[in-house]
Amino acid sequence: MEYPIAATTMIVSSCSEDDSTDQPPGVFDGDSKTYQLQSRADASVSGTATVVENEDGTATVNLKLTGTSAGSFPAHIHANSAAETGDILIDLNEVDGASGESTTIISATKAGTAITYEQILELDAYINIHQSANDLGTLIAQGDIGVNEITADSREYELKSAADANISGTATIHKRVSGASLLEISLEGTPADGEHPAHIHMNSAAESGDIAISLSPVVGANGKSFTHIEEDDAGTALNYEALLELDGYINVHQSANELDVLVAQGDIGINVLTGDSKEFALHSVLVPTINGTATVHKRLSGASLLEISLEGTPADGEHPAHIHANTAAEGGDIVISLNTVNGANGKSWTHIEADDDGTSVSYEQLLEFDGYINVHKSIAELNVLVAQGDIGQNELTGNEVSYDLAAVSNAAIFGTATFSERVNKETLVTLELVGTTAGGIHPAHIHTGAVADAPGAVIVTLGNVIGDNGISVTNVTQANSGGALDYDALLAIDGYINVHLSAEDLDTLVARGNVGANLN
Repeated sequence: MEYPIAATTMIVSSCSEDDSTDQPPGVFDGDSKTYQLQSRADASVSGTATVVENEDGTATVNLKLTGTSAGSFPAHIHANSAAETGDILIDLNEVDGASGESTTIISATKAGTAITYEQILELDAYINIHQSANDLGTLIAQGDIGVNEITADSREYELKSAADANISGTATIHKRVSGASLLEISLEGTPADGEHPAHIHMNSAAESGDIAISLSPVVGANGKSFTHIEEDDAGTALNYEALLELDGYINVHQSANELDVLVAQGDIGINVLTGDSKEFALHSVLVPTINGTATVHKRLSGASLLEISLEGTPADGEHPAHIHANTAAEGGDIVISLNTVNGANGKSWTHIEADDDGTSVSYEQLLEFDGYINVHKSIAELNVLVAQGDIGQNELTGNEVSYDLAAVSNAAIFGTATFSERVNKETLVTLELVGTTAGGIHPAHIHTGAVADAPGAVIVTLGNVIGDNGISVTNVTQANSGGALDYDALLAIDGYINVHLSAEDLDTLVARGNVGANLN
């Protein structure tokens, strides 16, 4: 297999007899085109192939290499691109090793078909220069010509490590003059004796999908693969622009016998990440050591990749995850099912372009979503949470005010009330008490007036304080009477908080404290 590398085309200055002012009268000044010849077996050998227009319309091909020594090097123009390989179309004169040069006048193909300068520039072809007549299998230089020439247009995608953290790289799509593509995979860390099958699959890597385009295997010795692409495996035409708009991803596998083991993977086309992202905190619930983040990445398509990254998950754990409606303090139904978090690495990736009902959800809409994420212990224990966090408009801004809740009937029970601002200006009210008893359920309310003026009417009913952990969380958007109550209004409220012993004994208080405008 002959492997090309991307060529940079250099146009040699040319002009016709009609517009030349430098050539003497009667001297033909034809057009010319220069193509790059890249190194192959010997990195020190490279050069150019210049096609020059002759006065009779035929062409002269001048090969010029640097780095050659004594000897003669056979050269040919082959059909197809170097990534595809093909039969010899035109025999070129051997390159003289001492000078590194070869000149061939071409008027016909090897089969005897007449060919002009203009037709050579339109050839679907490439040039091979071989080590010797006895070693045609070893190439010293190679380059695409004609319609296979590489233009300046290209797009690079990241291929991330999978099974082996040392293997990663890029996939670069180069545009040819013909409008077709050369896809170049370049990996670092591949084993010298490796041969790694590669494919473009449909959908994003987070979704997975069928093979759309089979690629040339990555050669472990140099980490390279080159594939000419002008159609998919089903035979549907696919030009460079269409490839950049593909809903796809690339998988590079361990071997033909281990296709289930990936060494590198990356999204391409419309699934590529734009660089826009938003990170949300996922807090510990059941296990204090398990926490992390949920990051929403924007794709070129406008869809999202949601990445969950947790620390402290057990190696054998599989943790279901979902986006729910409302805030975590309120609770709500599942809106978007996420891929399970793998305990071994604490990771989960989910492609999101719609909710579970099929309603479209763009990146911007996800950032404005009224929701929260739950990560569960296991499919069998969905009622046990290992991590949780508000997202979208429910995210906390970092602005908050804390108030003391003093002991009343039991000197051992006291704590704080914290008002935290959300992006949407709603408020998360968190009560945290120490000294509560497991099994206890303690009703709590914001009352009008100050503690000194008690009793006052209930303004806002808060969530019960759970005796097991002394915690109560409430999302506050309005007063019990229905009047709107945003964060700023809550900070200015004329009120105090009462925490009661139980629903049956509201007269007995376990903690209380002034809030809002009554802060001492």
